[in-house]
Amino acid sequence: QVHLVESGGGLAQPGGSLRLSCVVSGFNLDLFGMAWFRQAPGKEREGVACISSKDGAEQYVDAVKGRFTISRDRATRTVFLQMNNLRPEDTARYYCATDFGGDPCRSVVGGISVYAMDYWGRGTPVTVSS
Repeated sequence: QVHLVESGGGLAQPGGSLRLSCVVSGFNLDLFGMAWFRQAPGKEREGVACISSKDGAEQYVDAVKGRFTISRDRATRTVFLQMNNLRPEDTARYYCATDFGGDPCRSVVGGISVYAMDYWGRGTPVTVSS
């Protein structure tokens, strides 16, 4: 009974910040990698950031490097995505996900389909606009 529930999305000004949360249940965050994806209207779902199941390293797509930070808190069973210096092109629905069959980073930065993920949250919308 794996569940992932995102929150924290909303409207931000360009250059502003948002902190997304994903509360998880049904698995141990220390044993499986986690990832954030996003999907803008009319576009394919794409990877954003991940925590590798192989070594725990954080990885990011070039579009968000230096601006976004993925982290996790074991006590609250929560994965975070801190988004700073937001840009209009960051506007999308953001999803957290996990891959029980492999490293989720393979879908974020490794070129593997995002649909290799086994479990998804329902997403939280982010709009960056003046």
